[in-house]
Amino acid sequence: MYPHNMEELKEITIGKLKEKGVQLKDIAELVYDLQKPYFQGMTMELAEESVMAVLRKREVIHAILTGIAIDEMAQKKLLPEPIQSIIEADEGLYGIDEVLPLGIINLYGTIGLTNFGYLDKEKKGIIKELDGRKKHMVTTFLDDLVAAIAAAAASRIAHANIK
Repeated sequence: MYPHNMEELKEITIGKLKEKGVQLKDIAELVYDLQKPYFQGMTMELAEESVMAVLRKREVIHAILTGIAIDEMAQKKLLPEPIQSIIEADEGLYGIDEVLPLGIINLYGTIGLTNFGYLDKEKKGIIKELDGRKKHMVTTFLDDLVAAIAAAAASRIAHANIK
């Protein structure tokens, strides 16, 4: 049965992230690192609040749950070929794992896209950790979704603190 309550959807999403080894604090650390150089009042608490605000959006929840479901299906080898092998290997030219997170980033403007590109290239913190798990776990979508959440949360803070 589909839970229509947004609070319930948010909690399911947070639970799925935790199941995959992603704590909200891990994402907030990325947000903090992105915004600290630009906002003197930046705190971990503000970063965590911004992550939670991003996770309250239905489009964000849907993107996360969809990406995690695809990773899980690939992990269980439930996808048809050749897409099974492409996702399982996280082939370099397979860009759909970046397209899905764009649905999250597009809610927060161009700075979200810039932040996402930076995080995707630099692979810091939990993103680097998820990327390293690829030997034993399919994280093709998850690492990019985490980068998108962090990029969106950092963009929210940037938009709120324009002088």
